[in-house]
Amino acid sequence: MKLVLLEDDYALSNEIITFFKQKEFECFPFYDGSILLKKYQKAFYDFIILDINVPGTNGLEVCKSIRAIDKKTPILMLTAFGEIEDKISAFDYGADDYLVKPFHFEELFARVNSLLRRKDVPQNEIELFKLDTLEINLSEKRVYRNKIEIQLTPKEYNLLVILAKANGRIVGKLDIAAKLWDYHIETNQNTIEVYINFLRKKIDKEHPVKLIHTKIGYGYFLNDEE
Repeated sequence: MKLVLLEDDYALSNEIITFFKQKEFECFPFYDGSILLKKYQKAFYDFIILDINVPGTNGLEVCKSIRAIDKKTPILMLTAFGEIEDKISAFDYGADDYLVKPFHFEELFARVNSLLRRKDVPQNEIELFKLDTLEINLSEKRVYRNKIEIQLTPKEYNLLVILAKANGRIVGKLDIAAKLWDYHIETNQNTIEVYINFLRKKIDKEHPVKLIHTKIGYGYFLNDEE
């Protein structure tokens, strides 16, 4: 496994690299975001860990730039910024997970392994989901309503797909948390409500038929019947 680490604290970077080398990872440390982007090679790395506050291009912009060319390689943000707004921003830029410093190395390793396992699961799914005027092209990761494309962040898209794959069944917050964040965000249930509201504004607000519904105390579901 080839691991990229963007971390400008040399001591911490060396500790992380030493730890992952013991786990038989091949590690590529960077201390400047701009240098990482210049040397990044799509499909060459298996996992990416990014600090946010680094010299050159910050970790969020690095994440966004990588996601523009590489949709699949897992990215974990490893940072001292622990507010819920920071976490939502990271997910909106394309991060798959978020761990706040200080952290336990074994927890970091567990999260890396979890995302790598998810990456390797075969995606045997239908290519197109339709409900009323909503269309989700699963192979291209594009969403349309009334034939007009809707721009969603990666987390918004993944949440919508979770609801779509439930085929009208209610999906509870814990199930959503497990699939989107592996239960790792302490405030993830409030975060889910935030993302549901984001989706409603983009998917339902301008349309008479509302598709995203809440069953209070149970969870969320998609349905084209009021």
